[in-house]
Amino acid sequence: MKNIKLRLIVMNFLQFFIWGAWLCTLGLYMTTPTEEGGLAFDGALVGSVFALSGIASLIMPALIGIVSDKWINAERLMGGLHFVGAIALFSAAFISDYDWFKIAMLVNMLAYMPTLSLSYTVAYNAIDKAGLDRVKDYPPVRVWGTVGFIVAMWIDNFTGFSANNGQLIMAGVASVVMGFYCFTLPACPPAKAMKNSGLLSMLGLDALSLFKNYRTAVFLLFSFLLGAALQVTNMYGVPFLDSFKATSPDSWAVKYAVILSSLSQVSETLFILAIPFFMSRYGIKRVMIISFMAWVLRFGFFAIGGPEGFSVLFLILSMIVYGMAFDFFNVSGSLFIADEAPAEIKASAQGIFMMMTNGLGSIVGGYGAGWVIKSHTVAGVIDWTSCWTIFAGYALVIGVLFALTFHYKHQRVKPANA
Repeated sequence: MKNIKLRLIVMNFLQFFIWGAWLCTLGLYMTTPTEEGGLAFDGALVGSVFALSGIASLIMPALIGIVSDKWINAERLMGGLHFVGAIALFSAAFISDYDWFKIAMLVNMLAYMPTLSLSYTVAYNAIDKAGLDRVKDYPPVRVWGTVGFIVAMWIDNFTGFSANNGQLIMAGVASVVMGFYCFTLPACPPAKAMKNSGLLSMLGLDALSLFKNYRTAVFLLFSFLLGAALQVTNMYGVPFLDSFKATSPDSWAVKYAVILSSLSQVSETLFILAIPFFMSRYGIKRVMIISFMAWVLRFGFFAIGGPEGFSVLFLILSMIVYGMAFDFFNVSGSLFIADEAPAEIKASAQGIFMMMTNGLGSIVGGYGAGWVIKSHTVAGVIDWTSCWTIFAGYALVIGVLFALTFHYKHQRVKPANA
C-alpha cells in the first residue's frame, strides 16, 4: 500500500515539476533582451505562444484519452508523450527564431497537456487496484505535484533560469526522467470495450455519452465556465502585481512579487489535503460552490488590494484563497468525473474534463479577459480595480447559477466503525 502511494507521489512530483519549470517564467525568458540570454520577443508574440496551451488542451486530452481507452496502456502512452515533450523542450531551448520556437512549444504542449489527464487515470487505476479510497488517499498523493511545481519555480529563480533557456533544459531533463519512470508504473490497460456497442464506441467517442446525463452535462458546462476564470488569473495575476512598479517601486510586494505569487501554490498544498474531509462531509456540489465563492474572493481581494500599508493584506489573502479556489474545482472535479464515468471510458472522461477546463475554458477566458482588459485601458494604463471587480462578478453569477441548476444529493460517508 505504501509502495503504491510512494510511486504515485514520485509520478505527480515529476509531472508538475516539468510544468512548473517553464509555465510561470517562459514569458520572462521570451521578453528578456538577447544580450541577457533572452529572446527579445514582444508582448503580442508572447501571448500567441501561451494561447497554444488552450489549443492543445482542446484537442489532445480527449483524443489521447480515446487511444488509452481503446488501444494503449495509459502509463506507456504517458511515457511516450513525455519523451516527445522532452525533444520539443530541448529544441525550443536552442531556437531563437520566433516561428520555429512557436512550433517547438506547440509540439511540447500537444504532448504535455494530455499527460495531465492520463496522470489522473493512472493514479485512480493504481489506487483502485490497491483497494484504497480515491477521495481519501489521492489528495495527499496529488499534493506532491504542487510541491514539484513550487520546487521547479524556485530553482528557476535561485539559479537565474527564469530569464534564460536553462528553464527549458531543466524541463527537458525532467521529461526524460518522467518518460522512463512512467514505464515502471502499475499497468493501466485499455478497457475491454464491447463489440457492436454503437457508432460512438466504434469511433472512439464513448465519452461524449457523459453529456447524455443531465447532472454530468451541467457539471461539465460549469467546469468550462470556471475554466475561463482560471485562465484569467493565470494570464493577468503577475502583470497585475508588476503594474505596481509604476507607483510603488520600493514596496516589498513589488520587489518580491515572485515570492508573493508562490503563496498561491503553497496554499494549494494545504487545501488539497482538506479535500477528503470536505468531499466526504459535504459532497461535490457544496465543494464546487465553495470553489466558486473562493474565486469571487480571489478576484475581489485583487480589486481592493495594493502594494502599500494595510492593502497588502488583501493581496496575501488573494494568494491564500487561490488554493481553495483551484483545488476544490480541479482536483475535486476530477474525482467526481472518475466516479461518474464508466470504467471503459475512464481515460476519455478525464480528457473531456481537461478539454472543457484547460481547452475551451482557457480559450474563452483568454479572449474574454483580453476584451475586458482592453476596454479598461486608457493611454496604456489599466484600471485593474474595475477589471477584477468584473471578474469577481462573473464568478459570483456562475456560482449562483450552478447552485440552482446542478442537482446532487450527497450521501455523507460515515466512519468505518459506525
